[in-house]
Amino acid sequence: MKDYKDWIVWQKSMDLVTLVYTVTNSFPKTELYSLASQMQRAAVSIPSNIAEGYARINSKDKHHFYVISFASSKELETQFEIARRLKYISKMDFARCNALLVEVIKLLSKMVFQKVS
Repeated sequence: MKDYKDWIVWQKSMDLVTLVYTVTNSFPKTELYSLASQMQRAAVSIPSNIAEGYARINSKDKHHFYVISFASSKELETQFEIARRLKYISKMDFARCNALLVEVIKLLSKMVFQKVS
């Protein structure tokens, strides 16, 4: 069995974390403990819950953490849209972030709806 670090979904979600931290660094200082922090926490939650799910023995427990990861990805999707509407993120950065997030969501969808262990 492969380690979770070998999974494309984990690798791409780690890339997404890095991208979110990079993009949110340019947010207004008033957002430091608000939207920027929420986006960072949601992004970190994605690979973290993949790893935790992988470590669980019971398949129901594994699936539960993959669902949490998927939910965090949808939360981040909404937060990117908020940042775009508030013009905290450039069109180019939004497109780059959104493209990577869509990839992660598609991979997580397979895990959640096909109950991958």
